[in-house]
Amino acid sequence: MKSLIQSLSLHHGYLAGFLSCAGLLGAAYYFEYVLFLEPCPLCMLQRLATLFVGIGFLAAFFSRPRQGNPASWGLKLALLFTLASALLGVWAADHQLWLQSLPKEEVPACGPSFDYMLETLPLTELLKVMLHGDGNCAEITWTFLGKSMPWWTLLCFLGYASAATFALVKVSVKRAH
Repeated sequence: MKSLIQSLSLHHGYLAGFLSCAGLLGAAYYFEYVLFLEPCPLCMLQRLATLFVGIGFLAAFFSRPRQGNPASWGLKLALLFTLASALLGVWAADHQLWLQSLPKEEVPACGPSFDYMLETLPLTELLKVMLHGDGNCAEITWTFLGKSMPWWTLLCFLGYASAATFALVKVSVKRAH
């Protein structure tokens, strides 16, 4: 077991990050299409951030340096993109948790479904709603171990941000030596 762990590299971590993002997106679609839980605007923003994190990890996977070569700028850019996407996810999940913690009288009004907004609103208005959220974002429709979905996605995004930061530091230190 120890030799297996020692044989793992950042390269394997990039692939694991990509696969975990694919799993999270699969779970999101399961919640939507099998359990019929309608995603709110902040949920959709978290999905987008998850997609971007996955793309960043996949780009890092394919940009890895070959044996003995220093890290490329492409790898560093992929990791920076991954970090920025994870931080967007942290913000969106935290904002949704804040909305869920508001007293009922302070929760913003509920808006139309995301599909309806996607079809009718201009992109700038849709982005504004996605960033601010609405009353639908304050509803808690699913929990696991007493925690709502944005709490769990916040943990995932914090993990992704930590992994991207660790990888950035590690590939930068390798280059310095």
